[in-house]
Amino acid sequence: EQLKTKKILKKIALITLVSLFLSCNSSAQKKETKAKASFPVTKTEAEWKAELTDEQYYVLREAGTERPFSSPLNKNYKKGVYHCAACNTPLFKSEHKFDSGTGWPSFDRVIEGNVAFGTDTKIGYTRDEEHCATCGGHLGHVFNDGPKATTGKRHCINGDALKFVPAED
Repeated sequence: EQLKTKKILKKIALITLVSLFLSCNSSAQKKETKAKASFPVTKTEAEWKAELTDEQYYVLREAGTERPFSSPLNKNYKKGVYHCAACNTPLFKSEHKFDSGTGWPSFDRVIEGNVAFGTDTKIGYTRDEEHCATCGGHLGHVFNDGPKATTGKRHCINGDALKFVPAED
């Protein structure tokens, strides 16, 4: 009787181990599925393609990245406000822009309420993604290596995602 019980327990243990092994699917192995967020400004992909340049569409709608040092806005030091190139929402003020040396326009803070944040894992590690809170256009990423004297943040933004509006003198 004891031998029979041991055999049954061994079978149960084996079945449990095999089941556990076959069903092991950790969250790290799952593909991240993003629910389509809803934004105040929504358009079809055809409408976005008609309104944006190819480069703007790639960055804003496909979450692409422009080449470093390719944007004229990287070295723009004029007073004004940087708006979303897709929907014209004000995103960053010129007084918060700094030269990070990375090749992309960088700011130490956003205009509150106009930039939304998410998580990006496309390149193998997690980054904090930024997008326009009005249209959902991809802007860039935020890092914790900005100026310590202000916020410590570096909002690294694609110039193709921005439209500069000079201040009125």
